[in-house]
Amino acid sequence: MIDRLNALARRVPAWTLYIVLLLPVPWLLYLALNGGLGRDPLKGLEHELGQWALQLMIAGLAITPLRRFAGLNLIGFRRAIGVVTFIYVALHFAVWLFLDVQIWSQIWADILKRPFITIGFAAFVLLIPLAVTSNNWSIRKLGPVTWRRLHKLVYVAALLGGVHYVWLVKGIQVEPLVYMAIILALLALRLPWPKRAKR
Repeated sequence: MIDRLNALARRVPAWTLYIVLLLPVPWLLYLALNGGLGRDPLKGLEHELGQWALQLMIAGLAITPLRRFAGLNLIGFRRAIGVVTFIYVALHFAVWLFLDVQIWSQIWADILKRPFITIGFAAFVLLIPLAVTSNNWSIRKLGPVTWRRLHKLVYVAALLGGVHYVWLVKGIQVEPLVYMAIILALLALRLPWPKRAKR
């Protein structure tokens, strides 16, 4: 079964993933314009874009553990998932910046004084150099070792994104905690666990 999935993954061009993963964007915009995202469509749009970003970030984090523990090789899709994740984060931030707040003098005050916005903004900033260097030219320019070290910032960004979601909601809610638990579990699977000694 795994061999068949790996063979199928090799036949699917990575560029198709950009199209498929970005299809929800026009649909979400349509819903926001036509009352399909609740009483406050801007907040609804912010939430949906942010949730898509977090889900895609989790999908990106899952690629290495899936290959290591299940033998499923989806490494060819990791760049596409990462770039699209950044697009969703940028759209989430843009909706908040240009449509929600609008008062430019209040933007930095919110970023500095409201912890969940501070953490979300920090995650967005960390993802910028990763998106900019998600290309073969950057790998050659930086060198594979430096490039891999730089892209480990995604682990920090994922943690911050999870905390942002937990702090964003009012009170204790199960869904953000589930997202946070999945992120922590995927990061834990990347740790260099000692191998059991062979008998």
